[in-house]
Amino acid sequence: MSRVVMTLIDACVFDAYGTLFDVHSAVGRLRGDVGPKADELSQIWRTKQLEYTWLRSLMGEYKDFWHVTGDALDYALARTGVDPTNIRDRLMDAYLGLDAYPEVPAMLGKLKAAGLKTAILSNGEPNMLEAAVNAAGLGSLLDEVLSVDDLKIFKPDPSVYQLAVDRLGVKADSIAFQSSNAWDVHGASVFGFRPVWINRFGAPVERLPGGAEHEMADLTGLPDLLGI
Repeated sequence: MSRVVMTLIDACVFDAYGTLFDVHSAVGRLRGDVGPKADELSQIWRTKQLEYTWLRSLMGEYKDFWHVTGDALDYALARTGVDPTNIRDRLMDAYLGLDAYPEVPAMLGKLKAAGLKTAILSNGEPNMLEAAVNAAGLGSLLDEVLSVDDLKIFKPDPSVYQLAVDRLGVKADSIAFQSSNAWDVHGASVFGFRPVWINRFGAPVERLPGGAEHEMADLTGLPDLLGI
């Protein structure tokens, strides 16, 4: 049987947080200081971070992702009862240097060697994204690092996906869009990207318009999927 290959792809665009970078690695580094509620804190922090982006977009009350990340952390600390003294600022600093998933550098290297354009398209604030990319040593492997901060609205607003089309000069249906966030995959699909869902935790399919063209457990097999 011949392998399945995505054809007519000119660019690969990646969500950052949860897709290229492990959002739980910030708390993971400070687990001993956070204490027994470390995992709960990390999950609540991430959930509230996303919820606040959606709600702020609906309200028309934009604040950049660094601000939102801090608000979400403050909520998570209060919800779990973890004392913020001596840990809150350290967690925020750790978020600037999240661990890249182990397969990411080699995967991006293969895409670049094959001549594909590569980019991040993220809710992240530009300084946050620059810090994460530099900490992981990915700068030379990316053509663009695109932030919603240019638009003052978060994904999945269609204007965010249009930003990648405009900056890369590539048609929407020639862009393979990779995200671990199912809601982001559905938003990208409705816009016209060709999404690959990086379903790292085996989540069920969302009941939303659109959907993934392909699903993978991590990014290791993306070059093969693209016939590289």
